[in-house]
Amino acid sequence: MRDRIHQVNGASADLLGQWSSRWASGLKPGRCWPIKTGALVLREDISVVLHFISLLTSSNRTQNDISRRFSETGLVQGVPSIGVISPPSNISRVGPWDIIVVGSGYAGLTATRDLCLAGHKVLLVEARDRIGGRSWSSNIGEYPFEMGGTWVHWGQPHVWREISRYQMREELEASFDFSRGVNHFQLRTNEGESIMSHDEEDILLAAALGKFVDVDGAMGRKIIPYAHDAFHVPEARQYDTKSAADRLKEIATSLTPNERTALESFVLLCSCGTLETTSFFEFLHWWALCGYSYEGCMDALISYKFKGGQSSFAIRFFKEALATGNLSYSFNSPVQSVSDQGGKVTLTTRDGHQYTGSRLVSTIPLNVLNTVSFSPPLDFQRASAANTGHVNQCVKVHAEISNKNMRSWTGISYPFNKLTYAIGDGTTPAGNTHIVCFGGFHNHIQPQEDINATKKAVQSMAPGNMDIKRLVFHNWSKDEFAKGAWFFSPPNLLSTSLDALRSRHGNVLFANSDWAVGWRSFIDGAIEEGTRAAFTVTEELRGSSTSRSRL
Repeated sequence: MRDRIHQVNGASADLLGQWSSRWASGLKPGRCWPIKTGALVLREDISVVLHFISLLTSSNRTQNDISRRFSETGLVQGVPSIGVISPPSNISRVGPWDIIVVGSGYAGLTATRDLCLAGHKVLLVEARDRIGGRSWSSNIGEYPFEMGGTWVHWGQPHVWREISRYQMREELEASFDFSRGVNHFQLRTNEGESIMSHDEEDILLAAALGKFVDVDGAMGRKIIPYAHDAFHVPEARQYDTKSAADRLKEIATSLTPNERTALESFVLLCSCGTLETTSFFEFLHWWALCGYSYEGCMDALISYKFKGGQSSFAIRFFKEALATGNLSYSFNSPVQSVSDQGGKVTLTTRDGHQYTGSRLVSTIPLNVLNTVSFSPPLDFQRASAANTGHVNQCVKVHAEISNKNMRSWTGISYPFNKLTYAIGDGTTPAGNTHIVCFGGFHNHIQPQEDINATKKAVQSMAPGNMDIKRLVFHNWSKDEFAKGAWFFSPPNLLSTSLDALRSRHGNVLFANSDWAVGWRSFIDGAIEEGTRAAFTVTEELRGSSTSRSRL
């Protein structure tokens, strides 16, 4: 079922030497991935490298990327990314602009590019110092670690159009490689441990998921026949009143202990909330998007990624927009307020800068939307949804380990462990195995606050086989411009608020993957939303331009 091969890179030179070399070259004029520096604290007890982000919250300071690698040589700060934009602003005019776009995730990048290509003067305002939003990568030791967002698939129509457009089809690689090494699945529960083949893993999860989603005798096909119009069948709304925990109660007697454990961990991998706060409907929607099968889920959700990392994709959008000559931008510019005065929209940043445009496209994520003041105020339903927020508090930890045989390993460690699901995801230039691990709010951990607990959680995935050389992570829960990872809804949110979230607010349009109708919460959904907003604005401005020309 999963025949996924990943090419192994050759060995690299000393990692510290590489880091110093890349630091020096990165600071040369013209390079756009400057490395932020910090303190060095000596530690000799364990060979671990940590990279994480700490975001400053005072109103007169902007984001500062802090990376940490924890090894025999000490604790070093600095995260390089090709998504960092330098200089942080190119504004050379007073304005006004035709359109202001807030946020440079994939929704914002898509809207910005499309609007620039249509000939509009666009101002892109971004709180961080980089593009990508919740999907970006950091190249450390010549290896791209995906800090947020990773996998894409040709079954995702909007993202695949862009991959084809930028001729990046050959830039994809498979995460899984079961051609060598231990080549097994490890299930660790409160009752003990089981070692299975990957075929047995697939059979276990396919059986459990089949029982979970089969609400209509057709594996969900009758209740959600159109995955990009999930409420097409009115009866589908009833499933948004249920949580994953509610559904588990309904099928509890039909599940074996291993099925129950595997199922719960997989559901929580998707939502990174709790079983009680995970909308059963939204899981059914994911299932429909993936072709109503476990195999489809594995292929679409966790199999194919960019060799150069997500930032190698995002930068294509930005560069194309910049090449039009129509793009102005300001990074390190968190938004304080948005005021729609009828004839124009005024944006005010936290540091007091004001910009005006005929339209504004907000790509601010749901969990952050209530931190920005809007005038007129947001409608009740949208504001209520923003105050409720989504539930995803994902903990994503990358581990570089010395055990080469673990490249073909996958594992679940649940419910006792702080990290519950992990896979072998690549081989670094140093010849080490890259393991990516996931946890969530159900058993939450703040990785940088207790490194020993984080290390223990990684090692507990496969005791005795996790000789950690490096850990890499971004704390999305502490990220003030995300307040969580990808969107996953609680019960009753989508059925009551999706239409409101997608609606416009005067001259302000809202575009974000959090309320896409298709691959909601995915990169594909973000591109869908950015495309929708850009098309709407272009049509409106074309109409107003035509009207003026007739006067």
